Amino acid sequence: MDDLSGKVALVTGAASGIGLALARRFAQEGMKLVLADVEEAPLANAAAALRARGASAIAVRTDVMQEAEVKRMAQAAFDAYGNVHVLCNNAGVGGALGVDGVWNWAREDWEWVLGVNFWGVVHGIHHCVPRMLAKGEAGHVVNTASAAGFVSGVTGAPYTVSKFGVVALSEHLYKDLKAHQAKLSASVLCPGWVDTNIIDSARNRPAALAPKDASESSAQSRERHEAVREFLKGGFRPEAIAEQVVDAIRADRFYVLPVQPQIEQAIALRMNDIRQGRNPTIL
Repeated sequence: MDDLSGKVALVTGAASGIGLALARRFAQEGMKLVLADVEEAPLANAAAALRARGASAIAVRTDVMQEAEVKRMAQAAFDAYGNVHVLCNNAGVGGALGVDGVWNWAREDWEWVLGVNFWGVVHGIHHCVPRMLAKGEAGHVVNTASAAGFVSGVTGAPYTVSKFGVVALSEHLYKDLKAHQAKLSASVLCPGWVDTNIIDSARNRPAALAPKDASESSAQSRERHEAVREFLKGGFRPEAIAEQVVDAIRADRFYVLPVQPQIEQAIALRMNDIRQGRNPTIL
């Protein structure tokens, strides 16, 4: 897609962080915007601020874990603008960090993190891509994964598994679109440390999936959270990530990997472990 002006972008997780930066960047291109997020007040504020700058934007409060809400979001987008040309399945949560041993993760952690990070992308694809294909216009799908989608053992297990899943799902999507000679294409966004508030995503955790033990409040968990918070603060600005996404859409580039040098080295190390038949290197 070379010309984004006048096209429609739908962005989940659009009230803050990378999602909001994407919405602002798309607005600079003259795109019409559908903003979705689980946080209603920040979402309304984001949409109002974009409209104040002259953008055409609607806000649709959406919990991407809930398929019915994603279906409603898609319907609202197509009702408002007739099509979606750029779909950004971007909503995500971080989850806990201080659990010792993958066998100790609570079912509620798995359900929450995979529900948002993985199933949210599945739902977005399921309810938007067929309608985008039916319109027969050029378009692009951007699924937000993470550098954690290539390297395990650094972030919490549910988060890592969810992001590995998004990478694989996105590769399937890209190959299927090309096999069908569709006018749509796809990218997977796998950033390293980015200065967002994802470390505080428990603020939106459903009460039904609240942790039933002390893992979230343990000293180890608090220590790791604060360490990650510092890494995030020193990370890329969301605006820089949004710029790379726009470039990838224009160039039809699938892998979008804005990562720090040490993360790039960790990804290369894992790939070399696989190629050389070595056991996984412990980072």
